Amino acid sequence: MGLFSGLLGLASDVDVGAVRRDLEPILLPEEEVDLAFSVIRDLFVFTSHRLILVDKQGVTGRKREYVSLPYRSITMFSVENAGTFDTDSELKIWISSQGTPLTKTLSRGTNMTGIQQALAKGVLGRK
Repeated sequence: MGLFSGLLGLASDVDVGAVRRDLEPILLPEEEVDLAFSVIRDLFVFTSHRLILVDKQGVTGRKREYVSLPYRSITMFSVENAGTFDTDSELKIWISSQGTPLTKTLSRGTNMTGIQQALAKGVLGRK
């Protein structure tokens, strides 16, 4: 059982098995992919050890940047929901020893509740 198996009602937006196969080269042997959310073309992947942000770049998306954030290094996070006239939301993640937060723009249809719950479970569940 993974870290997020206790989150009832929280559905992954992406097939976890497909994400696991895609990330196989960078995962530790005992590391499990628990949840994955698609944000436009990018992915938020919650594993048993860390949050992996996959930023697909270029026209084809073959060029990718992988940001690995161990849960213990995340000191806090904030989510700004889209308002009536806004088209997107914003997620900020503060990482220990960095002054400025990692900022991601999220589209209106993104599963904000799922991402917030998964971050809270990963960060608070590791303390």
